[in-house]
Amino acid sequence: MKTWKLALAAAAASLSMGGVALADDAPAVTFNVGVASDYVFRGVSQTDESVQVFGGADVTSGIFYAGVWASNVDFGDDTSAEVDGYFGVKPTVGAVNLDIGAVYYGYVNAPSGSDYGYWEGKIAGSVPAGPLTLGAAAYYSPDFFGGVGDALYYEVNASGSPADKWTVSGALGHQTIDDFSVLDYTTWNLGVSYAFTDKISADLRYHDSDIDFCSSICDSRVVLSLKATLP
Repeated sequence: MKTWKLALAAAAASLSMGGVALADDAPAVTFNVGVASDYVFRGVSQTDESVQVFGGADVTSGIFYAGVWASNVDFGDDTSAEVDGYFGVKPTVGAVNLDIGAVYYGYVNAPSGSDYGYWEGKIAGSVPAGPLTLGAAAYYSPDFFGGVGDALYYEVNASGSPADKWTVSGALGHQTIDDFSVLDYTTWNLGVSYAFTDKISADLRYHDSDIDFCSSICDSRVVLSLKATLP
């Protein structure tokens, strides 16, 4: 927790010292919609290994952003959808592109008393490194999914474009929950994306983890997705 607070304080100090230019841009709105063979979140299928349909909207103005995103889910109960809301800032400090914000994960028709909905704070950064972009991110929740207590997810990631319209990317992350040690695990993914146009892209990605506490929804898998953005 102390590390998280120090990171946020350092980011706030960088902003206040004038290291970031605050652009005065008119708000821009974009929409996205897509379909995938599965919805995998941090190594776990959220759709019981079934097809995912998702969509969202984003508003940006200078370094500020906010948005909403929704997807079907299948937890083996009456829960039918996940609806997320998020907001934050994306300043640039020197060569580092930052993303500081918060996300709320909400669930439609969740059982009474399930405590599925939760908040996460986010701080992420990326830097160009030759042909690659290298990044790291951390997400902290004071009361994670299911009301299991403090949780921290952190990852390192990288991406690069070996050829026109192609992007290769991957991430290695670790999830910890203070009061639920069985959910202390590592997850990773590696995939390739292709941009058919500047609005339509496909992604083929391998997901895996060292989770050993759940059924097949935690097994390794390959997911194919297609996404379109408007305008």
